[in-house]
Amino acid sequence: MKESLEARITQQVAADGMPAKFVELQNSHGMTVSFMDIGATWLSCRLPLPEGELREVLLGVGTMAQFNEHTSYMGATVGRYANRIANGQVSIAGKTYQLSQNQAGNCHHGGSEGFDKRRWAIQHQSLQQVTFTLDSKDGDQGFPGNLTVSVTYSLTEENEVEVVYRATTDKATPIGLTNHAYINLSSQQSDCLTHQLVIDADYYAPTTDKGIPLGMLSTVSETSFDFRVAKPIGDDLLQDDQQRMAKGYDHSYLLNPDRDKSIPVARLVAPDGSVTLSIVTDKPGLQLYTGNWLAGQPCREGGTYDNYAGVALETQFLPDSPNQLEWPQPSCILQPDQEYRYQTTFCFDF
Repeated sequence: MKESLEARITQQVAADGMPAKFVELQNSHGMTVSFMDIGATWLSCRLPLPEGELREVLLGVGTMAQFNEHTSYMGATVGRYANRIANGQVSIAGKTYQLSQNQAGNCHHGGSEGFDKRRWAIQHQSLQQVTFTLDSKDGDQGFPGNLTVSVTYSLTEENEVEVVYRATTDKATPIGLTNHAYINLSSQQSDCLTHQLVIDADYYAPTTDKGIPLGMLSTVSETSFDFRVAKPIGDDLLQDDQQRMAKGYDHSYLLNPDRDKSIPVARLVAPDGSVTLSIVTDKPGLQLYTGNWLAGQPCREGGTYDNYAGVALETQFLPDSPNQLEWPQPSCILQPDQEYRYQTTFCFDF
């Protein structure tokens, strides 16, 4: 008999010498989503299709050894600051802070020991909701302030996965949390490039070869970055220098600040049309990453993934926002008298 994901994940200890805590949520339709406290990680999302198939639509790991081996942030909660901060430096009120530099001299996804590697506490758990919390001390990865963070995952009866992020601090600090799930809606687990994608955004951020924005936002019109009308992800893959530097899409889109935030900003459709994922968020940006460096990463069912095996649609602030203050988005600097609160909902239709 095949071992359950829970048994496989918990049979090996995590880096702190204790096994992970596993949480599974289920709604009345039979949809299940699974998480663990290490990294507040979204491990699995299974959809009960009408013909009887229980389809897994997230890439993921199946053991703690695989989790420790992978370098792709698969399903993890990323912070303090998702994406890149140039040279790992940020200035707040005239003081410059040196952050952890863990990718090409930049601070990437919170640094070398970011939130994706931490054990979060389970504050609340029910049949269809779980809340993870984490305390990040002043100076953690170079970031200022004692930060208290929570992420709540809820599985609704409408087959939605709601993700709510909250945080408070005692000192001004950059913060931008996201979930780094890789999605593949196909039953055959072929690559993501034949999925139809829509991103409702007029502008994206061109970058250097290290993923740092060049400073200006560019229109998507008449470029390979235009997903305002549905098209297969692979249609314009590697068609320009921006993509060739990154081996594909690894770029952030500015979402319309004046949009109706109850309307999806992105839609992904399986190649056979059997499953659609719509994303609703109040975050100011969305990073499109087509899994350009997934080759060799451990796979839940054994073996390894290939490049483009899944697509990440990461709702977040634009990269390097602490150093790009002119961009039309809310400040990513959380003040002691404020609460950081953002929500992203993954809406599945099948």
